[in-house]
Amino acid sequence: MKSRVAILRTGTETVLPDIARLCELAGVRQALTPGRTTILKDNISWHFAYPGANTTPWQLEGTIAALRGAGFGDLVCVQNDTVVTDPKKGERLNGFVSVLERHGVPIRYNCFAHDLKWVRYEPKAPMLALPKIFPDGIHIPEFFVGKNIVHLPTVKCHIYTTTTGAMKNAFGGLLATRRHYTHTWIHETLVDLLAIQKEIHSGLFAVMDGTTAGNGPGPRTMEPVRKDVLLASADQVAIDAVAARLMGFDPMSIRYLALAHERGLGTADPRDIELVGQPEIGHESWGFSVGDNLASRVGDILWFGPLKRLQKLFFHTPLVYLFVAGSYLYHDYLWYPVFGTRREREFIRTSPWGALFARYRADGSLL
Repeated sequence: MKSRVAILRTGTETVLPDIARLCELAGVRQALTPGRTTILKDNISWHFAYPGANTTPWQLEGTIAALRGAGFGDLVCVQNDTVVTDPKKGERLNGFVSVLERHGVPIRYNCFAHDLKWVRYEPKAPMLALPKIFPDGIHIPEFFVGKNIVHLPTVKCHIYTTTTGAMKNAFGGLLATRRHYTHTWIHETLVDLLAIQKEIHSGLFAVMDGTTAGNGPGPRTMEPVRKDVLLASADQVAIDAVAARLMGFDPMSIRYLALAHERGLGTADPRDIELVGQPEIGHESWGFSVGDNLASRVGDILWFGPLKRLQKLFFHTPLVYLFVAGSYLYHDYLWYPVFGTRREREFIRTSPWGALFARYRADGSLL
């Protein structure tokens, strides 16, 4: 049986009902377990409201409405931090807080010890990378066990994984702040995390926003491109494969997708994926390319290049804070003021999605 990915063209006036239709087409009722809490795992790649980088407020609101319409009323949003992003700043600047408050969805934080407890977990599936990266044991948020989860990624490139989507969205949720230890084995790590998700969650689903996609060195320093596309699937591998193909990449040439496909965790081969909704969209090829920025060039040397042997010195000692500070200063105080703010203003001024975003910032909801 082929994996199913729903895909639709949408617009600002129809995006919320389109997400509801998308979820039904993708089989959300069958993918999630009734009567269980459902985690909304949004994506904040950057706390700034940079187009294409983060879950959109209409993606969040439309998914909430679609889930409740399908009978999944017990919802909770879980946030994480990264070494260069602030979740509270991100959810505020990206319009999430007002959407969640209006719909009565609580927010939990896996980065605050008083909120979510981390526990040791012994995976049943063979692991490719995590045991050697974390020899003292793999730890996950206890709250995640036995609950449905719905990932809310966007269609965008990534400097280390070529593309990033539903599978990469588990990275922040299931790994604590030392997740940067995994970068040399990032593809294997994503496959390990998907195997763990299939063991701990009562259901998996993803709603992906491609209304404005990210071309270039993502997940932050990208060129926003209007595409008006939405995707959804219960197969985390298949939805990432379709998004990769849309961006112009061969899914089976992307290591994390090929590995997940080989291990039976999902389907990456487009020949074995059924597109529903408007399947003709899935055959587009946008010609995206990843490219490089200053942060990726440094990362390539340290994680994949000649200095890889010195990782423990650089990243397992206080020296790591030099690299964290460098990345933070580069992204927030160099790239964003010089390039990001101009692109963000142009998005608000010229794109209908920018205008819709401004409405969310003003009103907090479309419903």
